[in-house]
Amino acid sequence: MEKYLSQLNEAQLEPTIQIDGPMIVIAGAGSGKTRVLTFRIAYMMSKGIDPFNILSLTFTNKAAKEMKERISTIVGASEAKNLWMGTFHSIFAKILRIEADKLGYPSNFTIYDSQDSGRLIASIIKEMNLDKDIYKYKQVLGRISSYKNSLITVRAYMQNPELKEADAMARRPRMGEIYKEYVDRCFKAGAMDFDDLLLKTNELLTRFPEVLAKYQNRFKYILVDEYQDTNHSQYLIVRALSDKFQNICVVGDDAQSIYAFRGANINNILNFQNDYDDVKVFRLEQNYRSTKNIVNAANSIIDKNETKLDKVVWTANDEGGKIIVNRSLTDSDEGRYVASTIWESKMQNQQKNSDFAVLYRTNAQSRSIEDALRKRDIPYRIYGGTSFYQRKEIKDVVAYLRLVINPADEEALKRIINFPARGIGQTTVDKLIVAANGYKRTIFEVMKNIDKTNVSINAGTKTKLKNFVTLVESFQVLNQTADVFELAEHVTRTTGIIKEFNKDGTPEGVAKMENIEELLNGMKDFVEGQKEIADTTGSLAEFLEDVALATDADADKGDPDHVALMTIHLAKGLEFANVFVVGLEEDLFPSAMSGNTRAELEEERRLFYVAVTRAEKQAYLTYALSRYRWGKLVDSEPSRFISEIDEQYLEIVTPIEERRFNPMLSADIFGDAEPNIKANPNKIRYKPAKKPVFKKANAAKKEPEKFQVTTPKNLKPVAKSEGEANLFDSKLTVGNLVKHLRFGVGEVKKIEGVGADTKAEINFQHGGVKKLLLRFAKLEVIG
Repeated sequence: MEKYLSQLNEAQLEPTIQIDGPMIVIAGAGSGKTRVLTFRIAYMMSKGIDPFNILSLTFTNKAAKEMKERISTIVGASEAKNLWMGTFHSIFAKILRIEADKLGYPSNFTIYDSQDSGRLIASIIKEMNLDKDIYKYKQVLGRISSYKNSLITVRAYMQNPELKEADAMARRPRMGEIYKEYVDRCFKAGAMDFDDLLLKTNELLTRFPEVLAKYQNRFKYILVDEYQDTNHSQYLIVRALSDKFQNICVVGDDAQSIYAFRGANINNILNFQNDYDDVKVFRLEQNYRSTKNIVNAANSIIDKNETKLDKVVWTANDEGGKIIVNRSLTDSDEGRYVASTIWESKMQNQQKNSDFAVLYRTNAQSRSIEDALRKRDIPYRIYGGTSFYQRKEIKDVVAYLRLVINPADEEALKRIINFPARGIGQTTVDKLIVAANGYKRTIFEVMKNIDKTNVSINAGTKTKLKNFVTLVESFQVLNQTADVFELAEHVTRTTGIIKEFNKDGTPEGVAKMENIEELLNGMKDFVEGQKEIADTTGSLAEFLEDVALATDADADKGDPDHVALMTIHLAKGLEFANVFVVGLEEDLFPSAMSGNTRAELEEERRLFYVAVTRAEKQAYLTYALSRYRWGKLVDSEPSRFISEIDEQYLEIVTPIEERRFNPMLSADIFGDAEPNIKANPNKIRYKPAKKPVFKKANAAKKEPEKFQVTTPKNLKPVAKSEGEANLFDSKLTVGNLVKHLRFGVGEVKKIEGVGADTKAEINFQHGGVKKLLLRFAKLEVIG
């Protein structure tokens, strides 16, 4: 047996050495599925299977790159180069470029990202004189995307009265016209969007049987990672390609199916055994990532779902600490709790910033966490923000390059026709668009033949248009011999982009220059990297495809020692020593949008399962009693998901909170009946008690009732230190070191006032100098 196979346990070894026939590997979180996929491919190659006959589909470029590197170390780099391994979109883009002519596209077609598509949709809505408040371009784009992923072409849409009626009911009766115009304009521009890469591959394999046969014979062995995340369009392509030999291996975890909003269909993995004959089923149930407490808690979460495949995830790891549950008064307090916990853990346990991740349901939640981390001088990085390639100055440079390779790319042309400024205004551009639509030609073709058209443009502007065409054509000539770095360097200098940003001496201008420099550095790196890959040249076309298909998770950005902040959706596939799941409140997590059906709620629960299973050593769950939404402080209640975890795996650290309530109503009006308000002391109540426990009628005349928020029986109250509370009566003196929950450690510089009005001026390490009223300040004397 090959030496590397000794690294696998028995459950991992079985699917690794099973080569022929359909098989499914149901892999629990942290169970080593990537290792199984990697070693399986290496084993197949060692048994004489040609790497050219193996297709491996992943969901990120990063995953594909890491797998290929691991395979290279086993079978050698030269053989690993021949594997068809990559994301669905990158592999299908490669096939479409080879077969583009059959669909009427140039082989160098442009790939539009969501920003390009959005701009085109917005232009179409404007040209059709539609109300942009009703036809919101993002909603229209989302609708078109869902059509394409459901394989509803323009023709299928027009023949479907139910779809047309649904759009009419949504006050968008011209949706079909927009869809048709969008598709026509993309085709004319020689462009495909992300959804087209799947739709057009389906079209190719359906309309051209000889093409399907070609790739069926090529890909005799197919492997699909994260199969639970495939949508209907991806499913059909995989079914078609694997139909002849049926040597298909899919790996996934139904408990981590969290992309229904993108069209992912959990039924693809649930029904896999019905799609093929004699399917072999393997289960990876040993978790190597997390402690026993985390694994068992996660099992108790997902057990509440009814729609699932049978498996029992277990681990031989240490027991580990219990999952810590913390309640804060506000979202700002929640942020301070997260920051102070990270700071203290780093100090006490010598941990790095990169050992921590903060996960949230929505991007908007990052603000309070960011504020708190900044005040503690803890470096962090937000994943999923504006990616490098979405920055304006980068998109400007890339637009020039896109135009070089595809002059029909109208979105790229409109973006840079007057950048840097060359005297071609929007009025001229509008006239060119109208003429292009009228002649059924591209804008670039109209500009190239401007003297032969009837466009009413003055002689000076015509000269500027001709000069622009000449400039682009000169770049096209250079592109025939230069690599992407040499071309881009020439383009940025010749067009005046470098000069434009150089004369802008502001910090923003400097930052833009640095970004363009980083882009050129990245291109140089790309060219060098391509030398290692078979059948590549480091050309402009290869680079543009790499950029178009890049994801934020693939990017390597700066100092790796930072706290990671991201949505749970982005965290899938990642792992961290310590994970904070914040904002665990009803209508936030689970989302208010997910309460309509059981399927939606179960997807939210799977999302919670994914969040908890990202943690290796310690997980924290936090929620706030009130949170700012749309500028208003609103009351919140704990998420039902907290109470769904078996309480033996939880440690609730929040102290009992006492409140006073002055009744605003007389109890007389409710009669003599005494409500039966008995809380289960073993469960967290969804709604913190905010109302008085009414006694009999004369209770209103007594002192207000004092009552407690109920908490679980395994509560561990935080003990007050000797230095805390009533400090204005204590011997607090100038020079004392004190600790404050929000501002950290500080030194007392001055004390003034007497009794309840005593104030202290304190110089905090993180918060600066603050003057605090001691009867309210929660300070701990530490020296």
